[in-house]
Amino acid sequence: MCAIRSLYMPEKIVYHTTYIMQLSTGKFFREERLPEQKVSVDGVHFPMVLSPATTTNITAFEEAIRAEMQWLESLLKKSGAILFRGFPVSSPSDFNNVVEAFGFPEALYVGGRAPRTKVVGRIYTANESPMDKRIPFHHEMNYVPDFPSKLFFFCEEEPGEGGETPIVLSNVIYEKMKEKQPEFVGKLEKHGVKYTTVAGDEDHPSAIAGRGWKSTYMTHDKKVAEERAAKLGTKLEWMGNVVKMIIGPMPAIKYDEERRIKTWFNNLTGPVNGDDKVFDQATCVDLGNGELVPNDAMEDCVRFLEEECVVIPWKKGDIMLVDNLKVLHSRQPLLKPPRRILVALCK
Repeated sequence: MCAIRSLYMPEKIVYHTTYIMQLSTGKFFREERLPEQKVSVDGVHFPMVLSPATTTNITAFEEAIRAEMQWLESLLKKSGAILFRGFPVSSPSDFNNVVEAFGFPEALYVGGRAPRTKVVGRIYTANESPMDKRIPFHHEMNYVPDFPSKLFFFCEEEPGEGGETPIVLSNVIYEKMKEKQPEFVGKLEKHGVKYTTVAGDEDHPSAIAGRGWKSTYMTHDKKVAEERAAKLGTKLEWMGNVVKMIIGPMPAIKYDEERRIKTWFNNLTGPVNGDDKVFDQATCVDLGNGELVPNDAMEDCVRFLEEECVVIPWKKGDIMLVDNLKVLHSRQPLLKPPRRILVALCK
């Protein structure tokens, strides 16, 4: 379980307190308080939690989203994530309609390494690797230049136990690491990181990053794969039907000019924060200049991620909108099935 520490104010929550948001469409959204939320020093809750203020239907929910896009985007900008709870979203088609109502362009999953399947419209399954394994903290597809800027998660089947999707503010991790590991962070900012992965031509659903190169680049043609990889800043080196994907150097720290913050935009802790038997053992992460990542830096980063993250148990019908530049996410092991979480990626 993630602890609530530093860079946040101590929680002073009055449970069951709600706040009704006055909208042009009427009293539609109500802000909720959950015990798992954190509060920043400027009083912003992470994540924001919204529920319907009155009995509603899916059409009214979609209309309210369209009418209040500017307000909802301002909440996302302030908090980094919004959890919509209690809305009448019961199917993948409903979820697709909600995503469409936001109007964000779709981000294609070319170059993505997680095994997933299209469900309907622009909706996909989340990572299909074994649910009893943990997925490390990451920014979605941060290893390609055109990464998604926003993510939607939808709980179609509520987990029996476990299976949460922890989230953590990336700028908080940057500040913690800069304080504890200033020399290492300086190297990250100067040199970036390089990811090297070995993949076969077939998918391996038992691995967290288990897509083969054919699925990753959506082709059976090696030449086409090379062309598509090059556009993503990836070099391919062939060993028969097995390929080494060399990505980077890529920036490890991002500067958000709008919010004037730096974010911990990398997957450095993947090989140590995941399950060694499931995480692609052929993946390694080094500094962009070829130096190895020090073990103590890895350990500090893993500890900060666990200390600073927020873990809210899923409820059926939940939708979570995440700013992919500002927030890292992961997956807790599923202790008691079922669990079905769907996703949509947006530019």
